[in-house]
Order: sequence, then structure tokens, then C-alpha cells
Amino acid sequence: MFVDFDNVYSGLQRLDGDAAKSFAEDPARWVESFGTGSDADGPFTRRFLVRKCYLNPATFSRYRPHFTRAGFQVVDCPSLTQQGKSSADINLVLDAVDALNASTHFDEFIFLSADADFTPLIARCRAADRHVTIITSGPAAAAYRAAADSVLGADALITLLTAAESNGSDAAPLADDAPPVTSALTVAPSTIAPPTRVAAMSAVRHLAESSPHPVALSAAAAAALRAEPDLRESSWDNSGSFSSWLQSSLPDLRVDTRAPGHVWDPARFSEADVPIPPEPSVTRTPDQEELHRQVSSITEVPPLSQASYRALLEQLAFDLALYPFSRTETSKRVRDECAQSDRPVGRAAVNFVINGLLFAGADLEGEPSASDLAAVWSENVLGLCRGARIELSAEDLDEVTTWVSGGLVAVVPSNM
Repeated sequence: MFVDFDNVYSGLQRLDGDAAKSFAEDPARWVESFGTGSDADGPFTRRFLVRKCYLNPATFSRYRPHFTRAGFQVVDCPSLTQQGKSSADINLVLDAVDALNASTHFDEFIFLSADADFTPLIARCRAADRHVTIITSGPAAAAYRAAADSVLGADALITLLTAAESNGSDAAPLADDAPPVTSALTVAPSTIAPPTRVAAMSAVRHLAESSPHPVALSAAAAAALRAEPDLRESSWDNSGSFSSWLQSSLPDLRVDTRAPGHVWDPARFSEADVPIPPEPSVTRTPDQEELHRQVSSITEVPPLSQASYRALLEQLAFDLALYPFSRTETSKRVRDECAQSDRPVGRAAVNFVINGLLFAGADLEGEPSASDLAAVWSENVLGLCRGARIELSAEDLDEVTTWVSGGLVAVVPSNM
């Protein structure tokens, strides 16, 4: 087993801090979980003859004792360049090649890294008739994964790393069999709001009473948080969501929790005044459809329609305005709400988009708009295309951007 620590830990940090902590501080547990497996011949057990971990001591030396206690030989790989790149890659490759030529015949090589630079090494191991397993903590090139015999992706790795912490409460976060969360027009019974939230209540009430139309829930949530920023950290006074807090704190206002969600003063508006987002009408040429298929098949970007991408991004922005971001719970709610709005999107597709946003640096802890998310996501997709060496014309770039952004990112036609 060869662990590219810097690569795996950094990837996990972007996706799930708890998983990164488990990976770095409790390697004995997750190594033990790799001790068993199954293939075409049935269940089997693994015995790791070599365990090596490659890390930059200037940054990650505090994690060395955890890997030493777990039976790893820790190889220090300090930075040797002005750009800060460590020597982990070359050390790992040299050790793996030595293992291939050793007198001991190693049946399987397991590499923990999403670095596609290791693709030739994997091909070398396969040519020597060794089983190769790669474990990634983030997006990995299709050619890199295709070169291996088996692959454990980021979602499965995070599930494994966080299983103990969740105590079985959500042992299968990728399951698609959870019942959808229903959304409906609701009016909660009157309750006494905490007196310390007068400022937030006043801000929302003023917005609802002065707006020329029903107010988007995301805008109302932003107004409440500007008045009392700690509301969100308190899980909306333990209500669990902004809409629940709103319904209990201001029961005289009306709330529609169907995405994108609205609140209004019933003395001024009715449910009929709630704006319904127009359904995009898009006609694709055969060439454009072929472009979509090419991008999706090579980069593994979910092959959703433009309307489904728009629904996903709008629902994600809506969810982030109401709830603190939690990778598992957020993706569940977005999946369920998309299904509720007759735009079903699979959980894997939602996770793919969220992972892409996180790796592209999107701040999901804030309150990004759907357009903000669409801009980051579409740029991430174009980056995947560049990395896969897909040649795109200016018109192709515009088409891909429009498609994966759900039409939320304006593009200027190249002939203008």
C-alpha cells in the first residue's frame, strides 16, 4: 500500500473535514477495513506486506506518529522546488518499481492518490500481472481510473472514513432509497418567538411588508442573518431550518417552501402572486447533442438536461440559504426537492456537482446565489474538458457553459 498523503488529505479537506481528520489520525482503522474484499472468485482477505506513506514534513509532520503506530514506513518528502512541490511522486514511483522487481511477489498494489501522473506506473504494474487498486479523494482522470483493476472513489472513501463517527446513523450516505421530503404551502401555529430575535424578526417583516412582490426565502434569510448573524450557527434557534424558524416566529406571514421558496404578507398578496420560474425551452441541434455526449462520456459530468442542471443549482442555492452546509444532508435534500419539483436528479449527480464546486473553491458555507454556483460549476466543467484535452471551439465553449449552468450564466455569442 502506497499512500500519497498530501494528495489524499488535501482532497478530503475540500470535501469533508471529518473524513480528512479520520484519514490522518486513525489510519489503523481504515487500513483494517481494507483487509477484506471480494472479487469474481468471492470474498478474500488481504495481508499488507508493505505499507508506505509519503508526506511533506514541513506541513504534515504532526500526523507522522499516527501512521507509524499503524505499521507504516513514513517517507519524508520535503519540498525541493520554489513552487513548493514535494518529492512524494518520485519517491513513491521508485519504491513501487523496486517492489515490482523484488524477490517477493506482491499480488496487489494499492495506491491512495488522485494524481493521474501515476497512470504509467499503474500500467507498468498491470503489465507485470499485478492487481492494481486505486483509492481517490477527489476527481481523477478517466484514463487513470481505467488503468486500474478496481477503484474506490471519493464518496465511498468518505463513507468508509466517517462510518464510525456517525455510529451507523447514516452508514450509506449515497443510498437513493430515502423517501422524498415533501414541500407544501404551510402555516405554522403561533408560538412565542425568542425575545432575543426581535431584530431578525423585524428585518424579515419589514422586507415582506415593503416588497412589491413575494420575497424569496433566500433573501429573507439573508436579511435575518444581517440583523443577527449567529442565528444560523444556532441552527435557527434549534428550529433546524430558516423556514421552520420563520413559521414559528412570524406566523402571520405566509410561507411557500417549494423551491425557490417565498414569504409574503397575506394582507398584500396571495399564493397566486408567487412567481413560478419559467420552464426553459431549449432546442438542441444534433451537433450540440453530440457535444454534450462527448463531454459527459469523457469527463463523466452528469448527462443532465439544461433544465435539470438549472433545477439542481437553484435548489442547491435555496438549500444553502436555509440550512448550514452538510455534504451528506445537503445532497439528500437537494435530490429530494428536485424530485418533488418534477425534475428528478440522482444522488450521484448531485454529489458530483457539489464535489466539483468544492474543488473549484466555491464557498458553500456562505449564501451563494444560483448564478454564483452556476459560474463556478461551469468553469469547473470547462477545466475538466481542458484536462481531458477535449478540443472546443469558441461556440462549443459557449454551448457547454450554457448547458451545464442551466442557462444561468450569460454568454456572449462569438459572432457579436
